[in-house]
Amino acid sequence: MDSRTAAEAAVTALPAPDTTAARILGRRRLLVFLLVSATCIGLFAALYALFAGGGIGWTEALMLGGFALTLPWLALGFWNAVIGFVILHTARDPALYVAPTLAGLRGEAAITLRTAVVMTIRNEDAARAVARLRCIQQSLDAEPDGPRFDFHLLSDTADPAVAAEEERLVEAWRRQMGRPQRLHYRRRTDNTGFKAGNVREFVERCGDDYDLFVPLDADSVMSGAAIVRLVRAMQADPRLGIVQGLVVGMPSGSLFARVFQFGMRHGMRSYTTGSAWWQGDCGPYWGHNAAIRLRPFRDHCRLPLLPGRPPLGGHVLSHDQVEAALMRRAGWEVRVFAEEDDSFEENPPALPGFIGRDLRWCQGNMQYWRLLGMPGLHPVSRMQLVLAILMYLGAPGWMLFIAAGTAQVYVNAGSAPLNVAGGVALFVTVVTMSLMPKILGVLDVLLRARTRRAYGGGLRLAGAAVLELAASTLLAPAVSLAQTRFMAGLPLGRAVTWSGQVRDARRLAWTEALRGLWPQTAAGIGLLAAVAWAQPALLPWMAPVLLAFLCAVPLAVLTAAPAAGAWARRVGLFDIPEDRARPEVLRLLDRLEAEATAAAAEPVRVAS
Repeated sequence: MDSRTAAEAAVTALPAPDTTAARILGRRRLLVFLLVSATCIGLFAALYALFAGGGIGWTEALMLGGFALTLPWLALGFWNAVIGFVILHTARDPALYVAPTLAGLRGEAAITLRTAVVMTIRNEDAARAVARLRCIQQSLDAEPDGPRFDFHLLSDTADPAVAAEEERLVEAWRRQMGRPQRLHYRRRTDNTGFKAGNVREFVERCGDDYDLFVPLDADSVMSGAAIVRLVRAMQADPRLGIVQGLVVGMPSGSLFARVFQFGMRHGMRSYTTGSAWWQGDCGPYWGHNAAIRLRPFRDHCRLPLLPGRPPLGGHVLSHDQVEAALMRRAGWEVRVFAEEDDSFEENPPALPGFIGRDLRWCQGNMQYWRLLGMPGLHPVSRMQLVLAILMYLGAPGWMLFIAAGTAQVYVNAGSAPLNVAGGVALFVTVVTMSLMPKILGVLDVLLRARTRRAYGGGLRLAGAAVLELAASTLLAPAVSLAQTRFMAGLPLGRAVTWSGQVRDARRLAWTEALRGLWPQTAAGIGLLAAVAWAQPALLPWMAPVLLAFLCAVPLAVLTAAPAAGAWARRVGLFDIPEDRARPEVLRLLDRLEAEATAAAAEPVRVAS
């Protein structure tokens, strides 16, 4: 049976689709398409009009081209946030409004589906990874249906010493479990297919043993109640293939991580609500902290091997959105609940680690060029692959715009002056639109008294939000330049390596920061010299980009410093609700990690 026939068979086995819901979704998608298209055309026309008075030369053409690359992602993010904010403050039950599947969750239905909780690891801190899976196990076992869940630790670890520690810790854990047969450890001898290949091996081997599985990264934590909720959603709606809620950052001792996840927390709430409103059954999948129907995933979500050599050929790196598209192609729904519900992940504690993780995602998304022609994809799924590419193409778009604008200072010196008022208005419009998801996220909290108190009050929240917007404005150009350099090297074979991540706040040496961020510093010096020489009056307008490049190294060192993170925690700067009222699952994790640290520090006793 070929893939198309298999997909058709899967659809016939599913309940009939709701045609009324499909028509509503169609109208929503058309509205978003029209809003985004009109916004892109309007912004492009505004910049064209600014240039048209003096004629369109090659520098203006390059600036227009770079600007056009940034517009789809910018416009979609703006309208997702606006739509989401309106829903959050007008709908009686916003989550139910965008995800009708939630209607089946208003109760305490017994769990009938067998579920495997699966954590994939590679060269990670073994004690920390095992402590997190143990935390989830104990949290689940506190639920009435905890025994319906098994636990699998899937290792791709290449370091023999780390692998031996994994085995030792799992065996010690197994001895403490009431039903040790629920715990499974498997280590592959190779890393074929990376994380997705690790999961693929599991679903091929255990596909008939479970109805669902919950994939976790090494830095994932979920409460038992959050997992049970996802499983109940699967039971309530047999059309669901993948479902997940919002994944938020854990409390962190790193100033960089605190700044990033504070902004991300506010940016994603209204954005995801608006996105879920029109994506509906073609929702996103973020690769972890989700519930997945195992047999459809096994039968229909096998990733293709891309033609050509890495980095753009070979195994798919950014597997999650491709798997979501394949699940939807087979007739199953993919949905996201735009609610925060004890589902956590860790973020990199320093800028170099953040850039490294981002470049791996960038490489994976650039592979999507070779997947756009896959047969049978839902139009929304195909568009999501395009948007995933455009998300990263925006970076070289901005860098091209800046470079061409600098060249224009020399090439068009003495030509007709630009409309300054129009240029300022367009600049303010673009910046405001880019920040709108975070602005509306903060406004959403300020309008809710209970949530506002969870952040320490309105003044504390507003002050931290202003500082975060300033910090993200400074950090964004540095990340964009790194993405641009990396993408320029992809056709030449440049790729990222991926192993265990640094997850703890630590001091970042100036030499280490400079080694990773020297291109940003060099770009800042070059840009400053070029503009100051030819048109110093432009320096105030260039200040945000110049400061971002010139301050990349100092910012990386400062935001990684443990003392800075400790101070921020002490005064409550960039607090998230979990900093001020730690959830039970995170308190349990604290205890298990402390026990693991103490056990590792005990001297080994040798029998005499």
